Amino acid sequence: MLSEVTSMIPGTIGEWIWFCVGLCGQFTFFMRFVVQWIASERKKRTVVPMAFWYLSLCGTLMVLAYAIYKADPVFIAAYSLNIFIYVRNLHIAQRCARDSASAQTPQLDDLPAKAISD
Repeated sequence: MLSEVTSMIPGTIGEWIWFCVGLCGQFTFFMRFVVQWIASERKKRTVVPMAFWYLSLCGTLMVLAYAIYKADPVFIAAYSLNIFIYVRNLHIAQRCARDSASAQTPQLDDLPAKAISD
C-alpha cells in the first residue's frame, strides 16, 4: 500500500512541473464553480458569467496538457472534447454582447431629424 502511494510522488523536476500543471488545471477548473456560485448568489438567480467559460477553457487546456504528458487516453478524450463546447459558448456570448451593444447604440436613422440638423 505504501509503495503504491510513494510511486505517485513525482521523482524528477520535470515530473514535478507536470504534476503542478495538472494540479493547477484541476484547481482552475474547480474555481469556475466558485465563480458561478458567487455570481448566482449576488444576482439571487442562476447566472453563468463569462469568467466561468474562460476558467473552463484554461483549466481544460492545462489538464489536457497533463493528460497528454501522462498518455492517458481517457482524460485526453474527455478534456479535448470539452474545448469545443467552451470555445463555442465564448463565441456565442461575445456575439450576443456585440449585438446587444450595437442595438443600444443609436444609429443615424434612429435619431430625430432635429438632432441631425443641429
